[in-house]
Amino acid sequence: MTNELINVRVLSVRYEADDINSYELVDPGGGELPPFTAGAHIDLHFRDGRIRQYSLANDPAERHRYVVGILRDTAGRGGSVAIFDKVHAGRILTISAPRNHFPLAGGARRHLLLAGGIGVTPMMAMLAQLQRDGADFFLHYCTRSPQKTAFRELLAQASAAGRVRNYHDGGDPRKGLDVAALLRDRPDGTHLYYCGPPGFMAAVAAASAHWPKDAVHFEYFTPPAPAATIPAAPGAAIGAAADIPVGFQVRLASTNALYDVPNDKSIVQVLREQGIDVETSCESGLCGTCRTRYLEGEPEHHDYVLDDEDRNEYVMICCARSKSPVLVLDR
Repeated sequence: MTNELINVRVLSVRYEADDINSYELVDPGGGELPPFTAGAHIDLHFRDGRIRQYSLANDPAERHRYVVGILRDTAGRGGSVAIFDKVHAGRILTISAPRNHFPLAGGARRHLLLAGGIGVTPMMAMLAQLQRDGADFFLHYCTRSPQKTAFRELLAQASAAGRVRNYHDGGDPRKGLDVAALLRDRPDGTHLYYCGPPGFMAAVAAASAHWPKDAVHFEYFTPPAPAATIPAAPGAAIGAAADIPVGFQVRLASTNALYDVPNDKSIVQVLREQGIDVETSCESGLCGTCRTRYLEGEPEHHDYVLDDEDRNEYVMICCARSKSPVLVLDR
């Protein structure tokens, strides 16, 4: 899988909330940028080889700019801190063309959006699209305090129109939005979208477990469990080795070469050890960069991007295992 890379100039940096900035990116020559749809993200390529994903927060109708909202996370992997410290107006950055694993559902009668913290960034593009379409929607936005609430000015108009409600819990989720009560009943034709930190994601997932799968859409910014060499499936305990298939092989259809995949390595790691170039980004099953078609075998999926239909054809080789002895990849 290849992904077009483009250069952009940082036109402006804007304070949005405590430890949250937005960055406005434009074409250095003043031209149009590749189009995107609400819910899309870009990959930001750092000079040291790191790649991080950031959701686009501006109106998808805009072709002259991208806007990303970034939380300065001192407990993260260093990407956001580097951006806050080193990326200023005028800087040239290398990004991917937009990709979307979190699109709005066509044909929905109503759109119910739930955001936690920086998880509001993809919702901002959704709101712009839904408002322009005249759609029925509502956003519940959960943060610790008004000072931690991003894009307050942009959300003020929708809030005044009765389309947005903010919740500030001071760090105690019990004082915020009652997710279980909100999602207990599902009005016919309603689609749910949610994005936020791990605890928020777990709460919404549990509260919406009885909703139809095709009516629930979500995007993780971080894996729902601590990272491991081989990520566990959603809901499984990290380190539960008995639940993770081991000792399988991958075969490449183009060469018929067969490689062993031990339980302490991913498919990507094994292929790279054989000198085979594999494009990756997050290596956590979150971004979709390593999506690969499989031709034979039964994969065990551990990603958070592919839907049930996609999983009949594709596998994320950064984190997937195999239930069958051999998994044949279309490579």
